[in-house]
Amino acid sequence: MEEVINQKPKWIRVKLPTGKNYRELRNLVDKYKLNTICQSGSCPNMGECWGEGTATFMILGNICTRSCGFCGVKTGKPMDVNWDEPEKVARSIKLMKIKHAVLTSVDRDDLKDMGSILWAETVNAVRRISPGTTMETLIPDFQGVAKHLDRLVEVAPEVISHNMETVKRLTREVRIQAKYERSLDVLRYLKEAGQNRTKTGVMLGLGETKDEVFQTIEDIRNANVDIITLGQYLQPTKKHLPVKSFITPEEFDEYGAFARSLGFRHVESSPLVRSSYHAEKHIH
Repeated sequence: MEEVINQKPKWIRVKLPTGKNYRELRNLVDKYKLNTICQSGSCPNMGECWGEGTATFMILGNICTRSCGFCGVKTGKPMDVNWDEPEKVARSIKLMKIKHAVLTSVDRDDLKDMGSILWAETVNAVRRISPGTTMETLIPDFQGVAKHLDRLVEVAPEVISHNMETVKRLTREVRIQAKYERSLDVLRYLKEAGQNRTKTGVMLGLGETKDEVFQTIEDIRNANVDIITLGQYLQPTKKHLPVKSFITPEEFDEYGAFARSLGFRHVESSPLVRSSYHAEKHIH
């Protein structure tokens, strides 16, 4: 049996959120019952991001049709699509005075368009209601269907992101209904279809080898991806995949340096990085 690590190292420590901006946003979120993944995902960087005027919103409900071993979102039969959601999200962004919004969603394999129409409508609603806000859309793979991906490219958010999450060997275990090559194809297609900036994220500490990490970074760069984030996997609950190792800050620096040497436009690589960390910097 493989040893599972329970003790978090000293570098996995987060400062408690503080600051005027953070407190103001917190009050608005509580008052208007706004739904941010920052809170529901208990993100370690919430205080820092909110202080910078960046927040992440989840659309298309909170029940996913997939059952990834790392993810804290519920799996099951999703609710009907709420067509008022684009307007509600856009108003939340305006109310919170968000400078840079990250939009993400559950997978909706139950829908004919896999949610891509509502995705495009949400981007358009934010543009209309909060025109000063820039956007990153962190999308599912839409099963690699070009016409669904095209809807996102057509509305042209500043960044389109799709996370690889892990190395090829572990993909089946970590992202049960996803495919490593399909995710690479999605990222490659977005770029070929004319998207200005593409981005992906990888979690480390799930049992991957060093060589596999280097290979994954290389595969991602070969798909013409502009931005990569590398961070430590942390187990959301006991039911989820265990942490096999804590990657040291020095190892993250090594992976980051390798990624930069391949020519990525922007690289974030450290233990507490999440895919939307410093997202506001990825648009420049």
